[in-house]
Amino acid sequence: MIQRSEEPSSVEKPFSTGADMDKNSTHRNIKSRHTQMLAIGGTIGTGLFVGIGQALAISGPLNIFLAYTVICCFVYGVMTATCEVNTYMPLPGSSMASYGTRYVSKSLGFAMGWLYWYSFGILFAYEITAAALVINY
Repeated sequence: MIQRSEEPSSVEKPFSTGADMDKNSTHRNIKSRHTQMLAIGGTIGTGLFVGIGQALAISGPLNIFLAYTVICCFVYGVMTATCEVNTYMPLPGSSMASYGTRYVSKSLGFAMGWLYWYSFGILFAYEITAAALVINY
């Protein structure tokens, strides 16, 4: 038999606001300009400077501009959603894997954690290779 408790679940518990937050906790201070800068920083990266040469020679500047505009819209949507979740539920030291664990399942959070670890590990190697190519040029 399933027992129901009167205590709210971890998803339903209210979050602390203003008065009971100390200096070391997270605060809900993210603004629209912060989200926009995260999206711009996510789209203008090494790929713009290193990978654009061959695409520019093949397709021309208009197609590259249109492609980057479309990708910027996608990245802006993802970053806006991420910032909304982080603003709604600020957890110290949290990542998207912790939100996957909290709202979906522990297995999804585990998989997301390893996926982020692997993708950022590959990104680090890519950035070093791209920096070597730029310096060598």
